[in-house]
Amino acid sequence: MLAVVTASITLTQALAWDGTNTTTGSSIEIERGQLVRSGRTIEVYDSERGYKEYDVDSIRRYGRSVEIEATDTETGESTTLEMDGD
Repeated sequence: MLAVVTASITLTQALAWDGTNTTTGSSIEIERGQLVRSGRTIEVYDSERGYKEYDVDSIRRYGRSVEIEATDTETGESTTLEMDGD
């Protein structure tokens, strides 16, 4: 029983935070271990464009989702990343 609980906790910690780039409509992932806070830079895996870096401008919770307003560090374009809140 202990092995099952330990394995499930380990697998849960390895999962990414899933969401959508609302500007492009592509699926995105933020890997666990990244500190997502205003003023920080995060690395995001975009299913259409590969790995991208964003500066986090603001974070808001809406019901069961989290909206991250961010700026693409390469292009300077603003975007909204809508993340699963669970």
